Amino acid sequence: MSEPDVADTRPVVLELEPGTYYWCRCGRSKEQPFCDGSHQGTEFEPLAFTVAAKRRFALCACKRTADGPYCDGAHKKL
Repeated sequence: MSEPDVADTRPVVLELEPGTYYWCRCGRSKEQPFCDGSHQGTEFEPLAFTVAAKRRFALCACKRTADGPYCDGAHKKL
């Protein structure tokens, strides 16, 4: 499997409402950290995740997290 593009070296911190979201795994999306379909033609697929209650999240933008879609600090090693 090839490496995804690094969209940013900092997490995207935002407050999300309850619902289902699609986290970009390829790093190509212009709507980071969410998928915009830019993965088409690659081996990457977005990761669906569900938010049960409104709260603040730090979502990975470097695409190297072991706990996608959440930031685990992997960007500090880039």
